[in-house]
Amino acid sequence: MVFRIAQISDTHLSEEKPFFIENFRRIGAALRADPPDLVLNSGDISLDGAAGDADLAAARALHDALDLPIRYLPGNHDLGDSQDAPAHGEGAIDAASRDRYLRHFDADFWSFDVPGWRVLGINAQLLGSDLEAAEEQETVIADAAATLDDRALALFLHKPLFDRDRDETAVTGRFINPVPRRRLLALLAEAPPALVACGHVHQYRETRADGALHVWGTSTAFVIPDARQPRYGLKEVGYVEHRLGADGSAESRLVQVPGVPTLNIADFPGAYGPL
Repeated sequence: MVFRIAQISDTHLSEEKPFFIENFRRIGAALRADPPDLVLNSGDISLDGAAGDADLAAARALHDALDLPIRYLPGNHDLGDSQDAPAHGEGAIDAASRDRYLRHFDADFWSFDVPGWRVLGINAQLLGSDLEAAEEQETVIADAAATLDDRALALFLHKPLFDRDRDETAVTGRFINPVPRRRLLALLAEAPPALVACGHVHQYRETRADGALHVWGTSTAFVIPDARQPRYGLKEVGYVEHRLGADGSAESRLVQVPGVPTLNIADFPGAYGPL
């Protein structure tokens, strides 16, 4: 038995600025034609939900229209960046921005079981924050690890844990910063994940570290030019299919949908301003 997750990410949806809706709809049509067991959006669901309700509401309506089982995780554009990020272009997460997100998407961390696996989704921006919910999330993480039994663990979050090494010291905002990363990995020390899947970087990449498969999901919307972002992997839009086997095996692959163009954010200054 195989459980199929279609991971979409960095959809950046807005009714007021609908630049990336058509890509989303075309990918959604492909998913409806071959429905997975679950669609999972790993964050930056909205263009600017960190600033108000409108983009969050529009993004939720577009996802509801897919009529597929979906789970959501927030990104920095949905409720503000991590409090320890070096810069906060969209502001930092606080209780008000988190509550606003929850009004539209119900939960920002969760877990569920399928044959052979436990799937744990966490709010990357809560890690290392001063919000009460950060402690609540840590309890969920610890409980998920403590009761794993013979299942494999799949961890989903918005930001990558690191580039190549868990001991990296750089603080960039692109990855989970060193202090909260150490805390997260300590909580999972007795049950390290077999699969770690994220978004945020708008590139597809597969690597292995500490016995885990690390998969970066690309964006459905756009890529970022090399002049503004290093090339870590493949800069193409699409989604990722994860196949979780009842025997604890995992396979992941990039799916590029015919007719979906790889847009460049530099061509859309109306989204976040000129680069």
